[in-house]
Amino acid sequence: MSAQGVDKKRRRVLVAATSVVGAVGVGYVAVPFIASLNPSAKARAAGAPVNADIDKLEAGAILRVKWRGKPVWVVNRTEKMLAALPELDPLLEDPNSDSSDQPPYCKNPTRSIKPQYFVAVGICTHLGCSPTYRPELAPSDLGPEWKGGFFCPCHGSLYDLAGRVYKGVPAPLNLVIPKHTYLSDANILIGEDKGAAR
Repeated sequence: MSAQGVDKKRRRVLVAATSVVGAVGVGYVAVPFIASLNPSAKARAAGAPVNADIDKLEAGAILRVKWRGKPVWVVNRTEKMLAALPELDPLLEDPNSDSSDQPPYCKNPTRSIKPQYFVAVGICTHLGCSPTYRPELAPSDLGPEWKGGFFCPCHGSLYDLAGRVYKGVPAPLNLVIPKHTYLSDANILIGEDKGAAR
């Protein structure tokens, strides 16, 4: 067949039609592949913020919630507990939380939005054990200067009631404070602060 017998218009239509069919086929293959890269519903739920109901949390008590597979504590600190915090500054490694992980709105002496409530990830900053809540004053195993706080039984690290680590213990940093915000006087949303704390 000679070059003069080729219908160029028909050739362009066939090339265009083939291109469109090919593009649609690529789309049908690409959409499920790209969708498979998104996290599953279970994974999204595991990283989602959690609500902590503090309405019935008594003074001096602790509430434990799970967020991202980690324990998070909410402690309702009494006036006496709060008054003791500044007295401990000389015993602490980082009393001003300069080297610690907390949102900017919790970089204060109580490491909290509302001084009464302390919110922290309950994992020791040494090797990841979960410290125990020890609110009692001067127990025999922790010494006469103990004014309440958290004791890690794995290697003996000590934290005060603002999650600040004592000097001379294995843990290098204060407890981590997660992002959080108050939805109301009775509810704290842990894991999200909507850009700023209320």
